[in-house]
Amino acid sequence: QVQLVDSGGGLVQPGGSLRLSCAASGRTLSGYTLAWFRQAPGKEREFVAAIRWSSRSTFYGDSVKGRFTISRDNAENTVYLQMSSLKPEDTAVYSCAGSSGVIVSSTYNSASYTYWGRGTQVTVSS
Repeated sequence: QVQLVDSGGGLVQPGGSLRLSCAASGRTLSGYTLAWFRQAPGKEREFVAAIRWSSRSTFYGDSVKGRFTISRDNAENTVYLQMSSLKPEDTAVYSCAGSSGVIVSSTYNSASYTYWGRGTQVTVSS
């Protein structure tokens, strides 16, 4: 069993930056993939980024490539999502997700993940 607590959301102006955190507890994350998804009102859940804990391989959704960076801190058992050059269309609830045994081709699919954080609201507005 893994518990995920996501945090760091808030209100930011267009062009600004924000860092989200996802703290994991319950077990070591070797063999796990940790990901961020987001969902805006009236829209489907969208893959944002993922990191494979052991290899540190990273994956990004097309809409955030070059602007967002996912990383992990092994000592803190925490995954970070550094968001830069934020746009109003980035406004959404961002949720952390994790699971073991996620194959690369399934990284972008929310159904591949067993554990979820409660989500943190990110609002990009002037």
